[in-house]
Parts: sequence; C-alpha cells; structure tokens
Amino acid sequence: MTSKTPKTAPPLGSHRSIAGGYDQAVRRAGEIGCACVQIFTKNNNQWRGKPITDEDARKFAEALKQWKIGHPLAHDSYLINLASPDRNLWKKSVDAFVDELHRAGRLGIPYVVTHPGSMISGDERDGLRRVISALDEVFSQVPEVPAQCLLETTAGQGTALGWRFEQLAEILDGVKRPERLGVCFDTCHVFAAGYPLAPEKDYRATLRAFDRLIGLKRIKAFHLNDSRRERGSRVDRHDHVGRGKLGLEPFRLLLNDSRFQKIPMYLETPKEFENGVDMDVVNLKLLQGLIGEKRTKV
Repeated sequence: MTSKTPKTAPPLGSHRSIAGGYDQAVRRAGEIGCACVQIFTKNNNQWRGKPITDEDARKFAEALKQWKIGHPLAHDSYLINLASPDRNLWKKSVDAFVDELHRAGRLGIPYVVTHPGSMISGDERDGLRRVISALDEVFSQVPEVPAQCLLETTAGQGTALGWRFEQLAEILDGVKRPERLGVCFDTCHVFAAGYPLAPEKDYRATLRAFDRLIGLKRIKAFHLNDSRRERGSRVDRHDHVGRGKLGLEPFRLLLNDSRFQKIPMYLETPKEFENGVDMDVVNLKLLQGLIGEKRTKV
C-alpha cells in the first residue's frame, strides 16, 4: 500500500470501479493509498440502476471507516442532459438526476457531480435557462435528501455549457436553491476552456476571476487531470499528471494553495496500467511528491 499524504495536505484520491459492490470501490481506493474516493452509484451509461439495499449502504460505510477514507463523491450518468431542448429527454434527465441524488443520499454521499449539459442547438441563454429550470425541478422533488449537486467546470466541447465561469455564475444566480449547489473544478476542463493555470501569476489571475464571478467557497471538490490538448482547444481529453499540456506546475500550485488544504481532490486520469503498475498509483505518488515544495501566494 502506498502512504497517505500528510494531514496538512488536501485529501487525494481517485475514481474507482464499483464492480463487486460499493465497498469494493473503497477497498480498491484504500489499497492504492487514497484518502478520498469518487464512484458512479450505477452503470454510468444507463438511466437506472438496481436499488441500493441497506446491506449495500452498511458495507460501504464500514469500508470507508476500515480504510480511513473520507469525502466519498458520486458522479452522475453521462446520459443526463439538463440543458436539452428535447422536452422528453429533459424530463428524463430531471427524473434520472433525482434518482442520482436519492442514491447518493442512500449511501451517505454528500455531493453528486454533474456536467451542466449541452444545449445541442439554439441560444446559450436558452440552454442555461433550461439548466436552471431543471435544477429547480430536481430540488423541489428532493427536499429531504441531504445530497447536494456540484456543477463541474467543462471544456466546452461541442455545445457543452459550463466552460466559462460566467455560465456557471448565471446558473448559480438563477436557481431558487443556490445553497444546494457547489462547483467541482476540473483542471483539464478549465485549461481546455482557455484559462491558464501556470505560471503562478496566471494561476492567481484565473482563481481571482473565479472568485469574483462565483466565489472560491463554492469549490467543494477538484478533479486533477492533465490535458492531452492545448489550452483553449475546448477538447475534453484527460491525460496523466505531468504528461499533458498542463505539465506539473498547475498541480504544484493547487496542492500547496492554503485556501484548498481541506478540499478533496480526485484523479480522473485514464484507467491504465504501465509495466504492470496501476497508473493511479503513479499519479498519486507524483502528486504527493509536489506537496510542500513551495507555498502558493494568495
């Protein structure tokens, strides 16, 4: 087992498979030294999943305790599109996201990450209005469910919304229950959308823009991914840490930024093995090695 990061560092983890049970995802995370874990609560390419039993929830909670893993995070199905102009697909997406929140709540997971959606056609403003309307409808149906929603920053590929900070701000300003929303900051996506994350001067400028428009306190999770494509490409292609166009510097800056020392950070890098070694292990060790090199000025 690899060593966990120091207590003063952000919790580092990865997305792990739930094959064999939710508790097995936690075991897989613990075995490679994760301090936090992200999962799909069902097949990410299906609208519905089998019900979560009391036994599922119990074993998941026990595994988290056994492996000393905190900050469990769920990601919703890739089929969901809360910005869809197709009324039937929009309604199906709303129903599916309601189910996602129920499933997370059943497992005691506090946040569900979702992409704001793709407008497919038409005007950006109309697409954002559909997202706002969808979230209002979702939250009206789950007042008792504690799980909240994290809007993920996107690369802006195709007609995807959420690639500009202004778009996320408009959603947050427009919903009736903004307290039920936060943000998941994806390094690959933000970079591909055109925002620089290094050198430190540019990193600070990007975070100042985010803080001005949205508020840094809204960030509840980070996805740590390098990018296979250049800044501003608006192409969503994740790469291993330090092997893409981002390089190591943005990760060093984030990991040593005192404002984010308690915010969990999850790898979504390609699930691959290299010379028989799980690349999540390689990426985690590389990130751990960046901690404490130099504190980021804020």
